[in-house]
Amino acid sequence: MFEIIICDDDSACLEQTNQLVNDWIETASVPVTVKTIDNGDMLLNYCNKYNPDMILLDIMMPLLNGMDAAREIREHNLTSKIIFLTSSPEFAIESYDVDASGYLLKPVDRYKLYKLLNKCLSEISRPADSITIHSAFGYQNIYLHNIEYLEAQNKKVIIFLSNGDKTEAIGALSYYEKSLTLEKGFFKCHRSYIVYIPAVDHFSGTELVTKSGTRIPIARGLGRTFQDTYFSYMFRE
Repeated sequence: MFEIIICDDDSACLEQTNQLVNDWIETASVPVTVKTIDNGDMLLNYCNKYNPDMILLDIMMPLLNGMDAAREIREHNLTSKIIFLTSSPEFAIESYDVDASGYLLKPVDRYKLYKLLNKCLSEISRPADSITIHSAFGYQNIYLHNIEYLEAQNKKVIIFLSNGDKTEAIGALSYYEKSLTLEKGFFKCHRSYIVYIPAVDHFSGTELVTKSGTRIPIARGLGRTFQDTYFSYMFRE
């Protein structure tokens, strides 16, 4: 059973979105439940107890706005798909800081919403990509979305995770480069580093900073390539 939460302080918009989602559910290939919430605080309280599969979230709400609510949700929940619904385009770029799956302007276009819902459902239904590493303690499976970056150190590779943990793997960085492709969200920005693009907070032509605050160099000549790759990946359809 998949769960969708709709959060909007405008009762008319909340009802309209709820109706659109329920119309979409009739065509969905799996059972889906919908819950409506009219403020950010109630959304946080709910998400502290449960991890809904999708959250349709209005940004312009009083007290706790949708963007701030999303940031707090992302502190402990990296898996829920977040789609922003708003009357203003000004937060579009900022929405990628919380790994949003979409950003739709009100009034919500039925077909654009359905396209995003179908995409999210497909991603949730598909088993998460992972990589098996060889460490001193044996073999370990790591989900790709939990990786922040990899760093080559001597004859080993350190895999840094988004939760602050790290794992030491046996082998060269080139071995992992074959599996951690751009299609899966990874970019080799330096001979000693492979970074997970959604884990990047900001960057310049010579350096990127991950969401954990780690500074990673971008090799000379790769600054423009990384910029183009970042925007191409993060803003892909």
